[in-house]
Amino acid sequence: MGKIKVGVIGAGSISEMHFDSYKHNQDVEIHAVCDINEERAKEKAEKYGAEKFFKSYHDLLADTEIDAVSICTWNNTHAEIAIAALHAGKHVLVEKPLCKTVEEALEIEKAVKNSGGKTLQVGFVRRFGTNTQVLKEFIDAGELGEIYYAKASCLRALGNPGGWFADKERSGGGPLIDLGVHVIDLCWYLMGKPKVKSVSGNAYYNLGNRSNVKNKSFYKAADYDPNTNTVEDMANAIIRFENGASLMVDVSFTLHVKKETMAVSVFGDKGGAEIEPELEIITERNNTILNATPQIDELSFDFVKGFQKEINHFVTCVKGEAETISPVEDGVEIMKMLAGVYESSETGKEIHFDK
Repeated sequence: MGKIKVGVIGAGSISEMHFDSYKHNQDVEIHAVCDINEERAKEKAEKYGAEKFFKSYHDLLADTEIDAVSICTWNNTHAEIAIAALHAGKHVLVEKPLCKTVEEALEIEKAVKNSGGKTLQVGFVRRFGTNTQVLKEFIDAGELGEIYYAKASCLRALGNPGGWFADKERSGGGPLIDLGVHVIDLCWYLMGKPKVKSVSGNAYYNLGNRSNVKNKSFYKAADYDPNTNTVEDMANAIIRFENGASLMVDVSFTLHVKKETMAVSVFGDKGGAEIEPELEIITERNNTILNATPQIDELSFDFVKGFQKEINHFVTCVKGEAETISPVEDGVEIMKMLAGVYESSETGKEIHFDK
């Protein structure tokens, strides 16, 4: 087959990672760009040599030349666009989170099953980090034994991007659905993807976006508005799985913490590992505990290389040469966890899932 013709829907900041990665894949032609801001769509089309640009995603999906799409839009549009793309016969790479609700996730899953074999890949990009892939090989080889516990923190002292990120209607939530989705999925993936049994969580709205703070810079969305914020500033949870394993997580956009923290660890009955801030494997030999640091190029997650590997994998799947390691079923299970945390916080109860 010739080059895969790709359309990118949503030309905001995260789309740059998709555009650049597609650009560096020799099997891809960036064919079209779509954004509700038509001028921005035109600019990206010119920058990346796309033949066409659109304001409506329906018009892009009607283009029969397009084989696959990346969905880089607001979270509240992921479901409708993904389903429409599958119905239009396109392969789909949808940015995380898969959508906003479990109900939407199940509708997307149904559309995938009725698509005649089209690929839908969820943008769990940290699965493609070198540190993750190396550690997974150790885990799959039984080096850590049975993984029964994982712990993840992604804490920002000040870092609410504002704009659509801070609008719950469009985003579905704050740091939990934006940052937590990454570290929860990372742990769950390395734990062997056990089915979720129950979730107990808390979401806090105590600090707001702290737009009053001076002398400390942070990323701001294109539509940043210091007066708008309807999402939590931090969340925490304990997630229990059917196999008896558990995951503890806390995430924040803003918190009275000394410094930004990214710490992810998994623990098995034969060994443990820190994935972030740097990969380190902890094991036991001859009655002595050992800390082992792999000699690899990236001990921490490299966003540029991670996205390139993610896009390359998606293209390989579109060509029919592999099956995605981030299928829609995984997106559904992660959505259960995210929604469970919010529901648990609102009701003050642990949320249980039927088998």
